[in-house]
This record gives sequence, C-alpha cells and structure tokens, in this order.
Amino acid sequence: MPAAVDLGQLVAAVGDAIVVTDASGAITLWNPAAERMFGFSRSEAVGRSLDLIIPERLRHRHWEGFHKTMLTGQTRYGTDLLRVPAVDKTGRALSIAFTVALLHSADGKPAAIAAIIRDETSRFNEERSLRKRLAELEAQLAERSAAAT
Repeated sequence: MPAAVDLGQLVAAVGDAIVVTDASGAITLWNPAAERMFGFSRSEAVGRSLDLIIPERLRHRHWEGFHKTMLTGQTRYGTDLLRVPAVDKTGRALSIAFTVALLHSADGKPAAIAAIIRDETSRFNEERSLRKRLAELEAQLAERSAAAT
C-alpha cells in the first residue's frame, strides 16, 4: 500500500507559491515559497487581504471577479494558466502565472480560493526584450526595402 502523503509537508516543500483565501479574500494559507516570492512572512500575510500583492490599478477588477466567483460558485478560468502583474513587499513589479482552484464547504458553497503561483518575471522580461529586438530588426528591414526601391 502506498505511503500517505503529508499535505502540510507538501505545501511547505513545493517550489511554487500556494496562497489560499477565504470567501472574503483574507489570506488563510501562505507557504514558504510565497514568502520567498513576495517577501512577506507568513505572519505578515495570513489574515490580510490579497491587496498585499495586487497592484493598486488592478484591484477593482480583481475584486469584481473574486466576489462574483464566490457568489456564483463558478470561475471562468477553470484550469487555465493566468498571467498577471503582482507586487512584492518592496513594491517591485512581478509577472506571475497561476492556476486557481475553487474550494467548497461541506454544504457545497464556495468557501475559499487556492492559487498555485509561479514567478515568471525573468521570462516575461526576456520575451519583452526579444519582441523589442524583433520590432527593431523588422523596422530596419522595412527601411532597407524602401531605400532599395
């Protein structure tokens, strides 16, 4: 028979941040990877709003979707990988990718949302640099083509 998995140990050991909020949006779980990624200790994050890591300009839209999900019990994202900006404790901008899971109480009502989050800031910056370089090369090529005609 396979050994039982210690879920607490799993949550603490994974390299991706795991953040869980209750139905009001208060953080109830903040694993060590979330501490490393966002710079807030568990004690600084648990009990606080997700506004801790959401850029101010995106908060209204986030909370509209969050509250609708908690009211209806449905998320339009399902298992899609979402990519959005975030901020860390110092205010530094991050680019994160995450999936969400809607968790239900025993009576079937939405009770919490769990997010599994990966910091993709380096990848995002590399892709932005490549797109910029590609645009520069295409502009140079267009200039040469125009000059040749």
